[in-house]
Formats: sequence, C-alpha cells, structure tokens
Amino acid sequence: MSTRGVQLHIRDRYVVMDNGIVQVTLSNPDGIVTGIRYNGVDNLLEVLNKESNRGYWDLVWSAPGSKGIFDVISGTSFRVIVHNENQVELSFTRMWDPSLEGKFVPLNIDKRFIMLRSSSGFYSYAIYEHLKDWPDFDLGETRITFKLRKDRFHYMAVADDRQRYMPLPEDRSSGRAQILAYPEAVLLVNPSNPEHKGEVDDKYQYSRDNKDIKVHGWISSNPPVGFWQITPSDEFRSGGPLKQSLTSHVGPTTLAMFISGHYAGQYLVPQFRNGEPWKKVFGPVFIYLNSASPGDDPLWLWEDAKIQMMTEVQSWPYSFPASEEFQKSDQRGNVGGRLLVLDRYSSKDYIPANGAYVGMAPPGDAGSWQRECKDYQFWTRADEEGYFSINNIRTGDYNLYAWVPGFIGDYRYDAAITITSGSYIEMGDLVYEPPRDGPTLWEIGIPDRSAAEFYVPDPDPKYINKLFIDHPDRFRHYGLWDRYTELYPDTDLVYTVGVSDYCKDWFFAQVPRKKDDNTHQGTTWQIKFVLDNVDQRSTYKLRVAIASATLAELQVRVNDPNARRPLFTSGLIGRDNSIARHGIHGLYWLFNVNVPGAQLVEGNNTIFFTQPRNTSPFQGIMYDYIRLEGPPSCDVKDEL
Repeated sequence: MSTRGVQLHIRDRYVVMDNGIVQVTLSNPDGIVTGIRYNGVDNLLEVLNKESNRGYWDLVWSAPGSKGIFDVISGTSFRVIVHNENQVELSFTRMWDPSLEGKFVPLNIDKRFIMLRSSSGFYSYAIYEHLKDWPDFDLGETRITFKLRKDRFHYMAVADDRQRYMPLPEDRSSGRAQILAYPEAVLLVNPSNPEHKGEVDDKYQYSRDNKDIKVHGWISSNPPVGFWQITPSDEFRSGGPLKQSLTSHVGPTTLAMFISGHYAGQYLVPQFRNGEPWKKVFGPVFIYLNSASPGDDPLWLWEDAKIQMMTEVQSWPYSFPASEEFQKSDQRGNVGGRLLVLDRYSSKDYIPANGAYVGMAPPGDAGSWQRECKDYQFWTRADEEGYFSINNIRTGDYNLYAWVPGFIGDYRYDAAITITSGSYIEMGDLVYEPPRDGPTLWEIGIPDRSAAEFYVPDPDPKYINKLFIDHPDRFRHYGLWDRYTELYPDTDLVYTVGVSDYCKDWFFAQVPRKKDDNTHQGTTWQIKFVLDNVDQRSTYKLRVAIASATLAELQVRVNDPNARRPLFTSGLIGRDNSIARHGIHGLYWLFNVNVPGAQLVEGNNTIFFTQPRNTSPFQGIMYDYIRLEGPPSCDVKDEL
C-alpha cells in the first residue's frame, strides 16, 4: 500500500485523483468517471464504451403524467472542495433554472467524489435539491452505474451463495440468445462459453433486499483484481430494509441503487407536487478495489471485500465528507428501548420481540415506512430479549415503527419523536399488540412477509440458472409461474387443513391458469376445514397477510363458490411485479375479514380465494400467512 499523499491533476477536459494506489479520471465539468487505473491495469472500466458510458450517476424523471426520461447526470461546473495530502474532494454541479423547464429534471444536483490517502478506492455521494415553487415532477429512479471491462471481469459475487462466472454481454444479443417473456430475460442458445448454453440470464435473478446489499461486484482473474461497490448504510435508500433492489448483472455492470420502483411500483416513486421543497443526500458509497498475488485463489478477493465492508459499516457515518448537508456522528441522535409482544391467545405473558425490525422513519401511519421514498430511514434488529438501539439518526421528526417475525401487522409508537444533535432517547418498554380477536382455529404459512416457505416448484428444465439448482433461493428461477398450469391443468389448488402441508401443497403464488390458446383465466383456491362447533351469532375473523401483489384482486367467499357477491374483495391491488422478477415478496398487505358465524356450519367448510384478473401471466398474489380466528373466548374477554 502506498503512503504518499493524494495528488490532484486538473486538465482542460479531465480531472485526475491519484493516491499512488488507485488513479481515477473524471471528465471536466461533467463528472463522469472515464477511467480507473489500478494494479497495473490502465482502465478497469469498459474502454470500448464511450467515455460517457463508463461510470456515472443517472436518473429517470418525468413531468406528471408524462413518459420517463433517462438522464446521465452531466455537471456544468467543477470545483475543488478539499485538496490536501490526506484527502481530495471534488464537486460537479448542475444547477436548474426556469429556462431548462422540460429539458432537465428540476433539481440542483451536486455530485461529489472523494479520495483518501492510503485508501484502495474512492467514495461518491450527491446532494439533490428541489426548491420551493419549482415545477412538479416524479423521480422514477436514481443510482450510480459502473460498466467494467468485459475482457477481464467474468466472475460476479453478490452474496456468499450467489456468485458465479457470468455470460458476456454479446451472449444476450440476437443470434446468441432468445428473448423470453420480457426483454431482461433471455435463453442463452449459443453463448461464448458452451457451459452457459441452455441457461437463462436475467438481471432480476440477482436482486437482494436493501438490508442485505452491503457489498457486491466483480472479479478479474488476470490479473486477480476485484471491483466492489460497498454501501455502508441503508439510511438514504427508499422503502426500508425489505425493499428489493438490483445489484450487479451481465455487462459486466455494478449498480448502487438509491431510488427505484422495483418490486413495489409507483408506490416508491417520489412525486413532488405544489412546489414542495426537498433536499436529500445519497451516499457516500465506496468503490473498493483489491488484488491478489498471481497463483492465489482470486475468489479470496470476495472474502477481503466483506472484511472491508465491515470496516466501512463500522466507520459510518463518515467523518470526512465536506458537505454540511451530510451530518456527522456528533450531529446525530440515538434511540433505544425494548419491544415486547402481547398476544393473549398465544401467551398471557409479554413475549420479547426477538428479531423484530425496529426503525425510525418519517411520520406516517403504521407500516407507512415501506412506501416512504423521499427522506431517510434508520433500522435495526432487536435482540433475543427485544432490546434495540438505533444509532446515528439524522436530526428531525420521526415515528418509531416495528414489525415482528412470527406476528402479523405493524407497530407504530403513537407520539412523534424529535431527534436533536447528541441526543439519546430511552423509550423504555414498548408493547405491540398484534391484530387478534379470538383463538386460532387454523393457520397456513409463517408470518414473515415472504412466501418462501410455500411450495416453490422445480423449474422447467429448458429455463434453468445453474446457480439456483438446490439453492435456498430457488424462487429465483425463470418461468415458475407457468408451472402452476402444469401442476393444476384442469382444477385449482385445494388445501385441506390438518391434512395438507403448506410446504408441499400451497403453491407460492396464486397466478392465472394458462389456456391452450395462450390466454389466461383467473383461479379459485379452496381451503377446506372442519369445525366441530359453530357459534352462528358470533363473528369469526379471517386474517390474510399478503407478501406481494401484482395488478391482482383477492375475492373471499365462504361455503358458496358461486355467490354473486364475495364476502370480501380487496379491489385491484399491487404493482410489485415480483412474480416476473423472481422476488418472493414485495409490499406487505394485511386484510382482516369478518366472517359471520351464520355462514359457517358444523362439520365441513370451505373458504374460496378467487384471483380473477387474468390479462397477464404475472398478475397474482403471493401469500404470507392466513389465519382463521374463532369468536373471542370468555376467559380472555374477562382478562381484557
């Protein structure tokens, strides 16, 4: 490792940061990364691409009601913010004014790049600002994109169990690949590497939850070099810890996603109306470069990248960014406490919220955090006893939210919480009472906001990705939606409580059935169960937690599949597209359906779940958990 100071070279059209380990070239004043020199390789970025298509910030924006516009953000002004032996920080800005209306997104954008002494990489962050009374717009997506040299980077790693040698970009081209149900998914028919023949490639197979996207990237074996995108904090990402985002994919491409509608739809597209002012800092993220000696196993570079990721996480919030908009540790506050669960039909005692997700997010209703996409969120996991600590929260007003694996619904602490610099707020014991009216008569699934516990079939042998064979994420295979019709060609799924096993007998998604003429039809699933006694004067409660929905509708009927009006309908819900994009969850929905005892009978009963929408094979519902509760029992009512 070099110990020399950071040098800055400013030329007419380029700016170069160089600390003796890595040299980064940016266009001036655009602020596009055109070159990264490291370990004897003159440029890790794709030299066959135009300079504007190598390393860049981009966004998709639109005026309300208009089509989205893709914009590689090019600066118009360059400034040196910090320049000394220990650090260089550069700013590339693009300022908006009314003469640019309709041409550029109405944002002031300040892109920053930082290089530190003795650091094997560089950092980038940006400040976006929409001033009061500027035009309305939607921000569909924003991210950082790096496109690496395809002649060197062939091995991709996004997790310990999700890494492999990848196809080349030309393997996806016409003549070498067959486009499947949508352009992102192709079948490799004549790839450069014969071992990839017959596999499906689709960038959505490599998506991950925000909470898990800390490091991902690529390895070159000659010479052994790793290129890694490290995101040390989720605070600036939209949608909370369960929001799924893209990582790396064939290109070779590496992304740092900040805002997107993936696995959520328009709910996670920020909309700015009526001159709303807004400002947000995205990042910093770290581009980490590492290398191995010839003869060493290049895959060791992944292990080293994980170690570096932990160092970056422990260093958050960074002390070195120069912008006052990025709050340092002493400017932030902290919250701690303990979360307990009170479910009197499970236990008369308080239950520690073991593993609960506890977060601070902008004020809203319970569960609103999963649709929040303009501001900051701060999340942690409670320990086995329910204790939690959320540290380094930016100043401002928040609600405290939580959800607890094993229990349905969302918790919100009623009062808003104001975070001030240096504050520590001890919340004490907080109690979450999940939705519950009566004792459990039966249940299907696990309340964990995922459909992963249900039956995920083997893929069609024509559409495999070898990575996901015998893999816990087998739902990432392409085309699983069509397997429903093969398993249930004539009649729909029937689940018998006490006999069926949801791991084997409950298909992971209620999708339309494909007909012989390639059209589709809605499906009706049945849940059969026996009641020994029925109180026809009381009300039973059906809880239906949904892990994802895509332009779907849930209709519920009880003991009469032909009833003209369902007992309950959700109406049209969801734009997650999780079925097509191989996600096992999207946005969470919870429906609580009153079932009159008069509609139930002693003996055999059937509840019918109909999903009638059928214009696309991807319309459907992934269930999280289903429970039927009896009427409130007298002993528990007396306690209440």
